Amino acid sequence: MLILGIETSCDETAAALYDTERGLLANEIFTQFDTHAPYGGVVPELASRDHMRQMQPVVQAALKTADCKTTDIDAVAYTKGPGLVTALMVGASYAKSLAFSLGVPAVGVHHMEAHLLAAMLADNPPQFPFVALLISGGHTQLMAVESFGKYKLLGATLDDAIGEAFDKSAKIMGLPYPGGPSLENILKDGQAGQVSLPRPMIRHPGCDMSLSGLKTAVSTLIQQNELTDQFKADVSLEFHQAIADMLIIKTKRALEQTGYKTVVVAGGVSANKYLRKRLDDAFAKKNVKAFYPPMAFCTDNAAMVAFTGAENFKHGQQDQDLSIETIARWPL
Repeated sequence: MLILGIETSCDETAAALYDTERGLLANEIFTQFDTHAPYGGVVPELASRDHMRQMQPVVQAALKTADCKTTDIDAVAYTKGPGLVTALMVGASYAKSLAFSLGVPAVGVHHMEAHLLAAMLADNPPQFPFVALLISGGHTQLMAVESFGKYKLLGATLDDAIGEAFDKSAKIMGLPYPGGPSLENILKDGQAGQVSLPRPMIRHPGCDMSLSGLKTAVSTLIQQNELTDQFKADVSLEFHQAIADMLIIKTKRALEQTGYKTVVVAGGVSANKYLRKRLDDAFAKKNVKAFYPPMAFCTDNAAMVAFTGAENFKHGQQDQDLSIETIARWPL
């Protein structure tokens, strides 16, 4: 079965073709960084306009890469939510229209479920059950994953997501958008112990997290010190260390609660190499196996949507009519 995946939840326009027997055949992405960089963040109206312009070219590029025709497609999977409503509407409208014209099913996909399952696209995928640490621009969650479709929320951020904290802190420091890569780029020049930031909620029981206080602490440091390149690097290192310390402690608690010995770290922030190294080192000491999606599938992409759509369809899930429904906030 050949599945076309469509992703337009935020600022990437993406299309992928996944064959349930041959695997991933194509994964094309148009990134809108240049569109939103002057504003220091994603502008929803501009994002939706870019999606409208790029949707057809991106799909055609995926078909060309896979050496397939639209008539080869057996189902169209698309991101139904969560995300920016105007952006989601573009992808949902395109997917539903194409599915109708081809006479094939349309399958709405949960964006965070797709991130959670992105590690399954690796050459050495994890086995169920596992703890999933989902860290992205809009989400920070710990989930117990028993099997496909059986998820239990163990903890989540009470305010900002990790990706938000990265972007907002970088903006405060005058670094370019997107903030995560900008902070990671100067990390290597940082000197440990030069500044101090809090480790949010590490003494608070349970797996819930908080990032807004850390962002405020960064703002306070910036206001009280001269903003040299070295100071920015020192803050970036301490910021990364604080995030890593919090994630390690909270994820260990999730492992203790579930008794699982496997962790899947997914979402856009899982591409951060410093965090990967810190998490790997901490889990190895506990004899816990850590899995990550391939780098190309950490940030928003359609490969994970196509794969999740195929799994949904295999389990009997598909849209029942042609109505266009998207969900901005959608618990997993």
